[in-house]
Formats: sequence, structure tokens, C-alpha cells
Amino acid sequence: MPMSSLLTRPLYRLYESRLVHDLDRSRLPRHVGVILDGHRRHAKAERMPDYRRAYQAGADKMVEFLSWTDELGIEAVTCWLLSTENLHRPDEELQPLVDVLTDLLHRLPDVLEDDVAARVIGSLDLLPPPLEEAAKRLEEARPQGRRRVTVALGYGGRQEIVDAAKDLVGKLIDQGVGLADIEAKIDADGLASHMYTADIPDPDLVIRTSGEARLSGFLLWQSAYAEFSFVDVYWPVFRRVDFLRTLRDYTKRERRFGR
Repeated sequence: MPMSSLLTRPLYRLYESRLVHDLDRSRLPRHVGVILDGHRRHAKAERMPDYRRAYQAGADKMVEFLSWTDELGIEAVTCWLLSTENLHRPDEELQPLVDVLTDLLHRLPDVLEDDVAARVIGSLDLLPPPLEEAAKRLEEARPQGRRRVTVALGYGGRQEIVDAAKDLVGKLIDQGVGLADIEAKIDADGLASHMYTADIPDPDLVIRTSGEARLSGFLLWQSAYAEFSFVDVYWPVFRRVDFLRTLRDYTKRERRFGR
């Protein structure tokens, strides 16, 4: 380990302790959404021979990140690991990512706290079979809990809204609502109740790593009144101190919810 790291590590620990001590726990977010971005750029910056090492570092970081949220008692976390657009990457890029994510989903039941339920959202039918099967096993292994970890795979925000609209219309038809009356029954509350995450609070805070300042469709509907934090570091090297700084800044904001 470089001498500089040995010298700065105690300082970071002291700084982290101060951040934790100063956090207003009453103002912490109930639901945090995270866009885990920057794996390939991290691989290039570190001159890695391939992307697999960066993907693996990112998976390990997610496990570590979940432990940070456990420590703070955050009720719900949604992590976007794979978009529908990612599925169109060249096989030499996609297959290592699929392998790492499949292994991650197999690991999660053993690393999550006992009171945490897990759910996977997205177009699971578009996933490679091993990843789809791992997603189903994760949900089966962790069906109930006071808190929730949601994993977004093959996820797209526009597709979620389309699916919600279809589900709502289908439900109305099943209830015998005539076509002439369906329009009046489609409203914001109705659509919200058919979103993938309808059973948990909307995100209070959305974090994106790698310096990109956009949502790219992540929880489009649910994040209407969320606070956003765009962090410069790549996800595989996202630190606890980066998370704590984000939470500190969040607790100091005055949320207006569109008012």
C-alpha cells in the first residue's frame, strides 16, 4: 500500500466519524436510488486488460454500499445495475457484466440483513436465462422484510410507465369498466399504483456516480420530487465518505415537493 494511503487513512476515518456524528438522523432519506455508473471508464482509467475487473469491483462496492445503508437504517434502496440499452452492447462487453451480476444476485441473500426483502424490477424476460433465473431465486430467498433492496435489471423508465398504463387499463377492463369510461379512470394515482415500486415510498434521494448529470430514465415517474446528487467518482471507487457527504448535503436541503 502506498505510504500516502497509510498516512491519509486515519484522517479519512476521523472525517467519516465526524460526518456520521453530525448527520441529522431525523432528516435522512427513507428511500435512496442509485445509478451505478462509470465501470468502463474506471477500467480504462486504471488500464485494466478488460471490463470484468471493473464490473467485479462494482458488484463488491454494491455489497459494501448496502452495509452502509444498513448502518444508517435507510428503509429502501434501489440500485440500477443494467438498463435495456445495456443489453445491446457487444457480447464481449455484455457477457462479463452478465456473469458478474449473476454471481452478485446469488450472493445477496447471504449478505443482506435479516430484515431486508429483495425484489428485482425491469423487463426480466429480456435478460439472459442465467441472470433471469438468479433474479427469481433472489426474490424467492428474500420475500419479506421491514426494509427493501430493489435491483433494477433490464430496466427502462419509459417502459415502466408503458407497463403501468397497460396494467391499469387491463385491471379496469377486468373490473367491467366500459371503454367509454376508461379514460376518466386513468389518473396519476392509478398509474402510480401500477409502477414497479408501488409498494415502497418514492425515492427521496437519487445518486448517480461518474459525473454524468442526468437520470437516463431511472425511476422517471417516482423521482419527480426527489433530490439529486451527481458524484464525480466512478462507482467501483465510490467511498463511504462520498456517501456520507451526499447524505449531509441532502439533510441540509429544503424540500419543496413542487410547491
